[in-house]
Amino acid sequence: MKTLFTLALAGALSFSALANADDDLRALSDVNSNFKKINVLLKEGVGQAKIAILDLDGKKLHQKKVKVKNDDIMVPYNMDDLPCGEYLVMISTEDEEVVYTVETKEKPIPATELPLMAYGKTVDENTINLTVIGLTVPGVQVQVKTEKGGLVIHEEYIDQEDGFKKDFSFNGIDPEDIYLELTDALGRFKVVHF
Repeated sequence: MKTLFTLALAGALSFSALANADDDLRALSDVNSNFKKINVLLKEGVGQAKIAILDLDGKKLHQKKVKVKNDDIMVPYNMDDLPCGEYLVMISTEDEEVVYTVETKEKPIPATELPLMAYGKTVDENTINLTVIGLTVPGVQVQVKTEKGGLVIHEEYIDQEDGFKKDFSFNGIDPEDIYLELTDALGRFKVVHF
């Protein structure tokens, strides 16, 4: 009975060691993505390893052998030439293998690089409408100028979040004889003609 118990305990310990093998490599590695860049971190203790980037169908896109000596290493991958989406990163050693799933995506365009979204339309013979959308910082300087000579006939600072819609009325002035110059708080500029 004692022998049977010893054999069962040894079997449980060896099975436990096999079950935790992947956990050991997972503890010594990490994978993350930042837009279209993937970084694979391998910590000291990994030794020789293979890193493979695969698509979700399992097709190998790239493979590299690395040797981790005395310090942690970071292995970067630039995915700019591949479409955005999910990828698999397989890290394998002689004894273990782990697979991470990462997602790449396009880096958003900063608001300062986007155009000022402003639209104008004629409401009637003396009134124009201005619509501004997509403001990330409130505040738009509006100048109403004459088409001939560019004289400022009205100036106003509109301090609204997100956007606004406003009518401007001018007695005796045809909307075709004026235009708007807009500058938002980010310094973006737009001219609106009617």
